[in-house]
Amino acid sequence: MTPPPPRYPPFTSLNPPYPSPPNLLSLVAAAVSAIVKYNNYRPFPLRKKRHLSFYPMHPSPLHSPPLTFTSPDSLSSFLSPRLRDNSLATWGSTPGTKTIHNLYHEISQGETSLLLADETLIRTVHVASINIRNSQGLVLVESKQLLSDGSVRERSRPLSEKMKPLESIEEAVARAVREELGESVVVEILDGSGNIRVEERESLSYPGLRARYVLHSVEAKVVQGLPEEGEFETEETGEDSFDIAGEESEGKAVTVKRHYWKWVDERDLKR
Repeated sequence: MTPPPPRYPPFTSLNPPYPSPPNLLSLVAAAVSAIVKYNNYRPFPLRKKRHLSFYPMHPSPLHSPPLTFTSPDSLSSFLSPRLRDNSLATWGSTPGTKTIHNLYHEISQGETSLLLADETLIRTVHVASINIRNSQGLVLVESKQLLSDGSVRERSRPLSEKMKPLESIEEAVARAVREELGESVVVEILDGSGNIRVEERESLSYPGLRARYVLHSVEAKVVQGLPEEGEFETEETGEDSFDIAGEESEGKAVTVKRHYWKWVDERDLKR
């Protein structure tokens, strides 16, 4: 009896029924080509992330780790020979400046990092800056502050607040509004308005000390709780007193007591 023909052509056939599998290199090349084509021809640009989280700045290999201190006295002993023209003596005595106790509190709470690079001291602070607008498009500006020592510090800047470690911009904004404008005030952060920039200059609060400000800026609109026009003032609720090395800070640290606000045109603010 003649055997039945095979169901599939022999492997030596010049026309196999299935194509040979592609090699790995060709698959990778095809994937890369598809990604490049997508990035070049996608119909809409990617939106900026709304949530900007604050992460502590990690020192580069050229910088030493952030400095730590056990007390305001140890911080003072470290700074005194490193600041020019005995500027440490002006802290707290010159109107508008803060004391060594303020800086120690900022460092111990993680609000400030003090770095020493090539014998240059740099105070690094992450700051939430909030451009709050009313229904007329005017921007809310803090014109001045009344400090606990009775002095008045000129400001002329939007609502701002030092950020705490691992605090998101939304959390910092909510805290700044609550502590400086009041519990009843509600603002809404505008989507896609986040921006980060770095400014470096001598600190106004601590003369003689170089400061690097990492500014996390957002745009916001008033939902409720703020007057639509004119000037007004509010009481600070976040700096009434804080603990320094187990002791009450009153009489040692300069704190903000009142804030003075006004609505301004954005063009005036830029000038």
